Amino acid sequence: MSLADQTIQAREGEELDAAVIARYLKPHLPHLTGEPTIRQFPGGASNLTYLLSYPEQDLVLRRPPLGKKAKSAHDMGREFLILNKLNDGFPYCPKAYVHCTDPSIIGDEFYVMERVEGIILRSDIPAELNFTAEKTKALCESFIDKLVDLHQVDYEACGLAELGKPEGYVERQIEGWSDRYEKALTPDAPLWTEVKAWLNAKMPADHPKPGIIHNDYRFDNVILDPNNPMQIIGVLDWEMTTIGDPLMDLGNSLAYWIEADDPAPVQMMRRQPSNAAGMLTRQEVVDYYAKQAGIEIPNFDFYYTYGLFRLAGIVQQIYYRFYHGQTKDKRFAPFVQLNALLEQMALNVIKKSTL
Repeated sequence: MSLADQTIQAREGEELDAAVIARYLKPHLPHLTGEPTIRQFPGGASNLTYLLSYPEQDLVLRRPPLGKKAKSAHDMGREFLILNKLNDGFPYCPKAYVHCTDPSIIGDEFYVMERVEGIILRSDIPAELNFTAEKTKALCESFIDKLVDLHQVDYEACGLAELGKPEGYVERQIEGWSDRYEKALTPDAPLWTEVKAWLNAKMPADHPKPGIIHNDYRFDNVILDPNNPMQIIGVLDWEMTTIGDPLMDLGNSLAYWIEADDPAPVQMMRRQPSNAAGMLTRQEVVDYYAKQAGIEIPNFDFYYTYGLFRLAGIVQQIYYRFYHGQTKDKRFAPFVQLNALLEQMALNVIKKSTL
């Protein structure tokens, strides 16, 4: 069995018309012939991603999800711009070829990029890779190194200075995610009242060295070289990228980081092999990041708690679409329980925090 990321037949209601796609792409990519075979990548819970297989080349198409979307979310043009400009400073971005703003083509805007084929780690490291604990630790450190590299990119030199406003970034994130959470509330969802009050009371000052932040950096958005799985060759899902506080980005990543000794209910939400022998703990990740970035991080509680709250906001926005029948993807049915678990995790951090 191939270790490369697998595709499925498009889910019901999420199909694309190959003839329509071929007619649209031909003037932009004239070397393509015929109609593509279209399959869907099943991973991810936000934008929809498809594999377009032509005789000459495999391409990837990205479009927003169906149903209600948060304002400013799922901006295909913004993601297209990031991929085109960031590649010079961070050569792990796929090359983007075409951005379509005409909703009459497939019902929404979309863009098409190159396919970077490789291994994407999901819940567990495949046994076929024969990773020892030492290799796993080295891969984990390389994973963090790439995040440090991204945060240190000269965003002005890349032409991305207008991507975001670093001043007041932390405050805007707390206010923004609080507002988005309220708008996505369903009757069965937790309120997060205590956590939101704590985050508002504990906000740090702006980071002295803002940088490009990915905002969704985790192992299933990283591509490994199929010929050398220790080597990271690509980073995916740039839709939420902006300019801001790098520690907020690290907090987002650690919200997904489930350790081997976390309680059983927490283990059930694990979606990456962060529990594997050799993987760093959350505190070790923070310490290693600080060392590689050349900074000090005396207390990470605020950033981790923010990451948990933000993840709950994303989860709740997705669950809102499922609750109201705007998506039929059954993976989203238990997301309200996941939201409640994230709230409890955040409350546990606050209870022990010395901030």
